[in-house]
Amino acid sequence: MSKLELIEGADDAAIAAWFADRLRAALAVAPEIAVTVPGGSTPFPIFELLAKMDLPWQRVAVWPGDDRIVDEDHPASNVGKIRARFEPAGATVVPLTEDAQPPHFTIAWLGMGGDGHVASLFPNTDPRADDPRAVRRLTPDPLPPEAPFDRLSLTIPALTDSDEIMFVIRGADKRALFDAAARGECDLPVARLLRAARHKITCFC
Repeated sequence: MSKLELIEGADDAAIAAWFADRLRAALAVAPEIAVTVPGGSTPFPIFELLAKMDLPWQRVAVWPGDDRIVDEDHPASNVGKIRARFEPAGATVVPLTEDAQPPHFTIAWLGMGGDGHVASLFPNTDPRADDPRAVRRLTPDPLPPEAPFDRLSLTIPALTDSDEIMFVIRGADKRALFDAAARGECDLPVARLLRAARHKITCFC
C-alpha cells in the first residue's frame, strides 16, 4: 500500500480547502485536469463549498466514481447532483457509461460504506485489482433499500490511476473498518483498493 496519512477532526470547510489547494497545485502545471468524486450524503456539503471557491473550474473535468442507473433528474442520480453543484461554477461533469475511457485523475476522492464497499464495488461484486475494464455495470447484493438500482462503477484500476487518493470517513464503525483494511486484516473492496494504490492516500476521519 502507498503512504497513508490520517487527518482527524477536519470539518467540511477544512476538507474543501485541502482539496482546492490540490487542484490549484495541479492546475499550475497542467492546462486541464480530471478528478473523480463520490456520491452519498457526506460529500455534497463539501462540494457546495468547493464550487464557491475561486478556481478555474473551466479547466476541471469531474467524473462520478459510480452512479445508479437512473435518469439524471432522478433523486438517486449521482451525476445529476454533481452536475448541479459544479457545472454552474464552470466545470465539465462527465456521466459514466459502460464504454467510458476515464482519464488519469489528479485526485480520486472516495467514500466507504459500512460493508467496506468503495464506489459501487460491493463485496458481492468481487472487484479485482487487475480488472481489464475501467467501468463495470454491477448489481449490489443485497440491494440497498434506499437506492435499489443497478450501478455503473469505476473499477479498482481506474480509481487507482490517479496522482493521489482521498477518503472522507465519518463514524467510529467505519473508521475501525478502514483501519482494519489498511492493516490488511480483511479482503473487502476497500482493502483491495488500498493494496493496489500506488500513490499517496489521505483519509479524513
